[in-house]
Amino acid sequence: MVFDDFRNNEGNSANNNRQNLLSSGWRPLQRDFDWGFFWQVLFHDTQELTQKTINLASYYADALGRRDYSWWANILNVASDYTRGELQKYWSFITPDPLTPDNRYKEVLSTETPINQFVSRNSIPIDYVLNRLQEITVLRVLALLERPDIITQYYSERDFYFPVDKFISWERIDVINTVYAYWAKHDIWLQIDPYDRGRKQYTLLSRNMAPLINKATYNLAVMLSGYQSRVGRVHSQFPIRTFPADIQSFTDAVQQSILNQNQLAVVVHGEPGTGKTAWTQAVAQEILVPLGYVIFILDHDAITNFVPPSYLEQICIIINEADNLAQNRAYEVAQYNNKTEHILSLLDGTLYQSIIDESGMQMKQRLVVLMTCNTTERLDPAMLRKGRVDLIYEFTQKFV
Repeated sequence: MVFDDFRNNEGNSANNNRQNLLSSGWRPLQRDFDWGFFWQVLFHDTQELTQKTINLASYYADALGRRDYSWWANILNVASDYTRGELQKYWSFITPDPLTPDNRYKEVLSTETPINQFVSRNSIPIDYVLNRLQEITVLRVLALLERPDIITQYYSERDFYFPVDKFISWERIDVINTVYAYWAKHDIWLQIDPYDRGRKQYTLLSRNMAPLINKATYNLAVMLSGYQSRVGRVHSQFPIRTFPADIQSFTDAVQQSILNQNQLAVVVHGEPGTGKTAWTQAVAQEILVPLGYVIFILDHDAITNFVPPSYLEQICIIINEADNLAQNRAYEVAQYNNKTEHILSLLDGTLYQSIIDESGMQMKQRLVVLMTCNTTERLDPAMLRKGRVDLIYEFTQKFV
């Protein structure tokens, strides 16, 4: 009796969910007959097709041939849920399934939304901010794509579709089971999986997602600095043309190197007040952002745990007070942390290119590292070695 109650509750829940889908705009998806697919089934799965055809004929023969009921009752029995269910199974066998994502797509970008923030007093919210960046990227890509060509959902042994002309936003789509959407123009899929408490997981799948990601992340910047970490845009108070002439000439060299190299590291040093930090912000806003770079401003704690996101093609990392991070390992104080090794491996590329995924995105990645410090004397000599730092310049004039 307990099991019967359980099945009844389960059935009621399924019916309620189905009603919710219908009331929220979803419609049953009718599978179209395709002669090409049918011939494939006929020639490659003849035995199974024959068996299912015989079984379906047997069900209808039983429904029409009952002796204990009148003829009109037998005709009504043909339209019963049981008989219709068998016909639906047969129709599903001889017709192609609705379109679903191709698992051979190499480029996949996924996010949970909304992102929950978990921050302790002993750590900066680096994971939250990077997850938030990924969420923003996915949602911006969806905004660029606008309405899809098809939206489907499979639930309770039925396929449903949502009329795209009635689509307003993904937040308003009722997700009970996995939802699929497809844009033929971009050859890109969206998969939405429901989580508890109204949260969802969005997954984008495509053969080439980079152009959309580049557009979606344009003018994005991330600051990872203690409890002030945030995602936003770069702001520069002083244009490059307001800096001294020698710094403007150095900036021209930096710009040319950015255009010519896949990886570039720059160190500027000088006394406090010479405009080092302001210069990095100006370079980021006027040179790197127009080229499509995503800017990351990292402090002491963030650099230790930071790995460049693999889905971004162009990344700029700004590290202020680098002399307090990549300290000379000959000094005892530098031997109690691994920040120097982390920066060195970042400059070498070994940190994020040691393992390349199937899409090979990391091999295409362009990286610019801008570092400021008061003096280069405390920097580890290995950091200033040729091949790690490409350009070094001293700021000597006070900058207001």
